[in-house]
Amino acid sequence: MKIEIDRSFVPSKIVCIGRNYAEHAKELGNDVPTAPLLFLKAPSSLIYSGDAIVIPEQSAQVEHEGELGVIISQRCKDLDDSQDLRQYIKGYTCVNDVTARDVQRNDVQFTRGKSFDTFCPVGPHIETDLDVRDVRVITRVNGEIRQDGRTSQMVFSVDYLIRYISRQMTLMPGDIIATGTPSGVSKMNPGDICEVEIEGIGVLTNTIR
Repeated sequence: MKIEIDRSFVPSKIVCIGRNYAEHAKELGNDVPTAPLLFLKAPSSLIYSGDAIVIPEQSAQVEHEGELGVIISQRCKDLDDSQDLRQYIKGYTCVNDVTARDVQRNDVQFTRGKSFDTFCPVGPHIETDLDVRDVRVITRVNGEIRQDGRTSQMVFSVDYLIRYISRQMTLMPGDIIATGTPSGVSKMNPGDICEVEIEGIGVLTNTIR
């Protein structure tokens, strides 16, 4: 079932997973993590399908990162391995973890380069009934495929991530987990159209300005 995303929807936090696809870690010259690498994007970075991603004056290298997003349905903390996670998952959506790569590189840590306004497009809706263990994740720029991967290539599965994150911080209803991006990230320029398509969910579309 598809649930439309209300524009009043603002998560308490957006939890992202770095380097969760081995080939993406390698393309940036990083080791594959032995435990999930967590970072946060500011909730104020959230926009929706059809909105514009705005390149900030602080960056000359803004890149796309198409990802599967998980929407949390209820408060969860310290989940153990025996608990059924279905009750905690509202559904799944497309996320573009837009990144000012030069800012990220200069800062070393991720917060500023990931959190500019408009840097977290989500949508076009939430899909509640989907097996996400092996779905295709594609990112296109101006119709050209730049990223093409499958969730089965993730280092840490969705279920593992939800349990792991819940042991570090309390997840609240509406929180978003962005589960990592396949290889192929590339620069976006004003006038470009970026699409993140996930099999079984749909296409998240944003222009760049």
